[in-house]
Amino acid sequence: MGQRFFPIHYKVLIKVFEYYGLTVVRTSGDHFLMSKPGMKRPVVIQAKQNVPVEHITNNIKAAGITREQYFEALRYV
Repeated sequence: MGQRFFPIHYKVLIKVFEYYGLTVVRTSGDHFLMSKPGMKRPVVIQAKQNVPVEHITNNIKAAGITREQYFEALRYV
């Protein structure tokens, strides 16, 4: 099946999404909203030491990134 998801720091998660072309479009309190043209809804990342796995998986689905692409980007950031 491959690698397992695990909680990561929000700054690393932002870099993973930037690797695939998303940019921070705005911040609201301790939340970063990232998007790119063609997305239906923005990806929301809460500024936490360890972002929960559920938030990571929901955000990669919203961004249209596959599991394999996520782990590939994680190696490079």
